[in-house]
Amino acid sequence: MFRTLAKATAAIAVVCTAAGAGLVLNEEYANAGTEDHPSAASAGASFTGEKKIRVDGRTVNVSCSGRAAHRHDPLVLLMPGGGEGLDNMAPLQKTLSETNRVCSYDRLGEGRSDKPAPGTLQTMDDTGALLTKVLDRLAGDRPVVLAGHSLGGYIAARYAPDHTDRVKGLVLLDATVPHLTRDMNRTVPADATGTAAQLRAGALAVNEGQNPEQFVIADGPVRSAGRIPVEILKHESQYAEVPQYGAALERMWAKGQHDWREISRNSRLTTAKGSGHYIHTDRPDLAIKAIHKVTHHAAHAH
Repeated sequence: MFRTLAKATAAIAVVCTAAGAGLVLNEEYANAGTEDHPSAASAGASFTGEKKIRVDGRTVNVSCSGRAAHRHDPLVLLMPGGGEGLDNMAPLQKTLSETNRVCSYDRLGEGRSDKPAPGTLQTMDDTGALLTKVLDRLAGDRPVVLAGHSLGGYIAARYAPDHTDRVKGLVLLDATVPHLTRDMNRTVPADATGTAAQLRAGALAVNEGQNPEQFVIADGPVRSAGRIPVEILKHESQYAEVPQYGAALERMWAKGQHDWREISRNSRLTTAKGSGHYIHTDRPDLAIKAIHKVTHHAAHAH
């Protein structure tokens, strides 16, 4: 959940909170050169570490590491959950960068990026436009694999169908489910009390934009991205501490993860045994295996 929600509400796993070791390069802004403004026929920026770039007048914090073995190997872009900065996935990035070019970024309102304009709500169109421009800088014409956790997974899954020219694979790590508002209303009734009531109210508020990104997490059908490789990992247990509704919430979340399979005719859903919502922390081996698998397939797709 977002940091502003109570511990009980955090169980809904819309977005989350954790700490990680960052990959830091002390540069206030990216310089206006070929490294940070790649041409249409480039492999993207080549820096290592963390820096801030300017996108449409906004400051966006990014981190990159590792090198691709071949020019057309995909860039892996890690997308943290809501309420998280890129530091949350830094340990995963460090491991992946041993064999891949890997980047991550703070969405507006998160980490060390600028905040959205006060009093405005961001939609998927806004977040997607920012992601496109970040990829223009970091990936150039290189194919991309998006690996998103929680809200980051939701954004990746919503983005991919309109960008299959660039996005050649997805890894969804317990991604926020596609109809969370509808499903939460169905699963936890309005007259619920205690922890369940807090969870319900918190999740609905977050979805309406009461979160650091001021991002509206809208319900909607899963759209197809064709046959790109997609690995979907879901948690094993997350709602045990929610009295009365824990089992129903687990079924709700599992159904939502299954719904994400419709994004591709080449998708697979796996339960990450022994994990809660933070699969990349609880079972980094499974997250790394999934990303390597998708990256391999994406690299050989052309």
